[in-house]
Amino acid sequence: MIMALAIIVGSCGTPKTVIQSKKVLKGYWMLDNITYSETGTFNITIFRDTSRECFEGSTWRFIPNNNSGYYTISDDNCPTGDRNFIFAIQEVDPETGLYDFLLKPTTKLGKPDKDSSVGFRLRLTQLNDSSMQWEQTVSLEGKPFTISMNFSKTTEL
Repeated sequence: MIMALAIIVGSCGTPKTVIQSKKVLKGYWMLDNITYSETGTFNITIFRDTSRECFEGSTWRFIPNNNSGYYTISDDNCPTGDRNFIFAIQEVDPETGLYDFLLKPTTKLGKPDKDSSVGFRLRLTQLNDSSMQWEQTVSLEGKPFTISMNFSKTTEL
């Protein structure tokens, strides 16, 4: 009976690969560029916030011990400032190493924004000590359209 309980409790815990990913994720990152799976000019608002041009060059901080963080838009041609969020990493396929990454905007105090149903599910397709990539697939004219966000790790700002 105790052995069965130990197996059940052990299977409900956070996967080791997710814990390791959070350790790598911890710290400061720069969003270097955003690319699309299709060519052309697109007017896309990322995370219901601002344009691709404003996000490129933004700095991000991840604090895994409380699954929170913030990003800072600093381009003077954009709505500047810090934006707070909470996040969760969920292992999708241990064989491929792919994860789902859930990003949810919050207030400064870490509470969900007034529209608490807003959250963004992305695929964490690559993560190592120096780079990270997220992909989000949306529908464009009834076809899949992938937005790729490429980050590089930076030193503390």
